[in-house]
Amino acid sequence: MSLAEGDPIPDITLPRDGGGEMNLRELVGAPAVIYFYPKDDTPGCTREACGFRDAWDAVQALGAQVVGVSRDSPKRHDTFRNKYDLPFPLLSDQNEDLCARFGVLKETTRNGQTKTSVQRSTFLVDANGVIQTAWRGVKVDGHVDRVLAAVRELVGVTRSGGAAQ
Repeated sequence: MSLAEGDPIPDITLPRDGGGEMNLRELVGAPAVIYFYPKDDTPGCTREACGFRDAWDAVQALGAQVVGVSRDSPKRHDTFRNKYDLPFPLLSDQNEDLCARFGVLKETTRNGQTKTSVQRSTFLVDANGVIQTAWRGVKVDGHVDRVLAAVRELVGVTRSGGAAQ
């Protein structure tokens, strides 16, 4: 059974870019965006990562965090993060533990070959570590804007920057 809206994020530690580790529960205390993507430095994944990078000032103004997750190695994450100047951590889920818990793995068959890949998905988590919104099968265009709107709603901020009434 995969995690869904209303479920707490798991207590799991993964390797990250920069050679360290990060426990997902470290996100508790502030709203967080956890996005899963198939592969570093591919066209769609690069556009998505750069979208979150370009929205970084807005994310920080909302007091939120962003974490990217793929099955790529920490070394590959380092290259990707440095190439595109990404300001948020990238977690390496090479064993697919976190991907499986969030239910973002999908099997496809092509030319008789079955392959497992990561379905582009994003989860908005509140400051208590509870999943509030899940987007599965994400299309990159416009996605970051939709996520930011949901973060604003979660923290009670209107587009003009004032507190929601």
